[in-house]
Formats: sequence, C-alpha cells, structure tokens
Amino acid sequence: MLIVRLGAMGDVIHSLPAVTALRVAFPEAILGWLIEERWAELLCTLPTPRTGPRSAQRPLVDRVHTVNTRQWRTAPFSVATWERIAASLSDLRAARYEIALDLQGAVRSSLLARWSGASVIYGAAQPRENLASMFYTRQIIAGGEHVVEQNLSLSEAVAQQTLKIPKIDFPHDDASEQECDRRLKAQGTPDFALLNPGAGWGAKQWPAERYGEVATRLAENGLRSLINVGPGEEDLGRAVESASGGRAEIFTGSLTQLIALTRRARVFIGGDTGPMHLAVALGVPVVGMFGPTDPARNGPFGSGSIVLRSSASNTSYSHVPRPDDGLLEIGVEQVVAAARQLLGERHG
Repeated sequence: MLIVRLGAMGDVIHSLPAVTALRVAFPEAILGWLIEERWAELLCTLPTPRTGPRSAQRPLVDRVHTVNTRQWRTAPFSVATWERIAASLSDLRAARYEIALDLQGAVRSSLLARWSGASVIYGAAQPRENLASMFYTRQIIAGGEHVVEQNLSLSEAVAQQTLKIPKIDFPHDDASEQECDRRLKAQGTPDFALLNPGAGWGAKQWPAERYGEVATRLAENGLRSLINVGPGEEDLGRAVESASGGRAEIFTGSLTQLIALTRRARVFIGGDTGPMHLAVALGVPVVGMFGPTDPARNGPFGSGSIVLRSSASNTSYSHVPRPDDGLLEIGVEQVVAAARQLLGERHG
C-alpha cells in the first residue's frame, strides 16, 4: 500500500493519524509513503535507510520514497533534473504497490499515485484540485469537519472498517536527543516555552514584537523562551530576540532536532503552522493564534490546547502578505493568560 502526501509539514502531520490507523489495522502490510525530500524526517531519521524493517528511527512505514519538486522546478528542462525524476519514478514503480491512497488531492499527487502502478487508487471525491479525481479508481466522500477526521475517513474506506485514531510515533534519533539535551544544558534552559513566530504566509503571522513581549512576561514566572525559526526566518527570530530583551533565544536545527526540542517544551506558542501541529501530535500544550484559517478544520486536533481567534477574522486561504486584521486583535495579555493556564494545568 502506498500513501501519497508530499507536503507540507502540517499536512503530513495531519495525515499521520490516518496512516497509523491503517498500520494498526494491517500490521503485516508493506506500507510505503511518497513525500517531498525536505519532509522525509517526519517519517525517517537521516542516518536510517529508507527501506527495510521498521524501527524507532522509522516507526511507521516500510519504505520512504522521496521527490524534490522544488529543486526540479528550478531547472525543469535540464538533463540532470529529468534523470532525477526518472530515478524517483523508477524506484516508485519497482515497489509494485497494489493500492495507493492520495491524501493530498492535487493533480501532481494523483498522477504520482497512478504512476506507481497500483491497480486501485483511492482519493477524495471532492479533492483540493478537481482534476485529481480523474486519476482515482475509487472516489470516497470524505467525512468529518477537521482535516484529520477527513483523512481518517479515507483510510476507513481503504480498510473497509471503522478505525480509531491511535497514538502517533515520530522517528526517534538518539544522537539528536542527546545533542538537544546538551544544548539546553549549555543555555541553562531545561524548562522553556517554545515560540514559533513564522508562518506559511503573512496573513497568519502574529507580529514578532508581540512574541518578544510574551517572552518577557513569561520570564516573570521564571520561564525562559526559545524561538524556533526555519530556513529564511533568521531575521524574524532576531526581531523576537530583540523585543524580548534577551529573555528569548533562537534555537535552530534539523527537522529531527526540532522533534527532539518540541518534546521537551512546557508550552508551545504560535500560529497555524507545521511546528504547531507537531507540538500537538507530541502532546505538548499549545496556545494557537488563528486568523484567516479555520481552527475547526485546521486547528489543534484533540485536547490540551487553547485556540485564540477574533470574531473579526474571516476564513480565507488567500496568501496575502500582511497580517490578518482579526489576528492583530489578539493581544499579548490573552496569549500570556492562555499560556499560564496551560502551564498551571500541566503542573497540577
């Protein structure tokens, strides 16, 4: 069985419950996943072979197949690009999958599912891109309000049985865990709040200076803050550092190291992003600030989180560059109060 969910980070994490439920239902099945190279660490640690017996380093799938569409788009007509594409697709077909499940609902993902050679291809009857449904042999009406529930309904169609949402196991890399502990000890921050100021687009991004103010307020309770920044977000992280007056510090690393760091956070504070959904999946209390995206569909799934959203925010997935007006109505006091509530609950 092949899972097709190329990215992005939060979407892959939202797919993990559905795929884990399939693994529980069919423990002996050969399960593969086709994913963008930059998100492969969500399934397998870097030093671990992508194919073979499952382990703590690759706990869910037997095979990880990767593509690098971002790199391919930079030189779409070069011989090297076509050689890489051919190698990736050849590896996919060689696995001889019988069933493919497209959890992305895009034309490219449905085409890749078809290219796998699987004779049965499942997908949503109303996918994100309508043309994708042309490549499915089984079109499923997705149920549920949250995207996690919708993905699970597709897995239930494949399994032909009701499935429960199980505990998610992320790859565990001993070296990354030890390095994370070493860095936290060197920084003197064994207990910390994890702030994530970045966002996929501007409308979802709460101002950096407010994150700095939150860090200042949490420091009054003796809790320092660490700032997670992704590639290209270094200036944003420095802006939070500056606004915090030194009470928050940037902590960067690989995706595997982010998993290790997030596991240790006492509370996570951020918007609708992949790192937020990672924290939720790891059982870390989350304060989520939402603007244009609907938390009923895309918010923290399950308990242990507080979602803040102004009534002035309207649901829209348009990638506008400036922060949503409703998002800006969420004040520092609200965020700090929510974080303190979660910290108190966990302590209790």
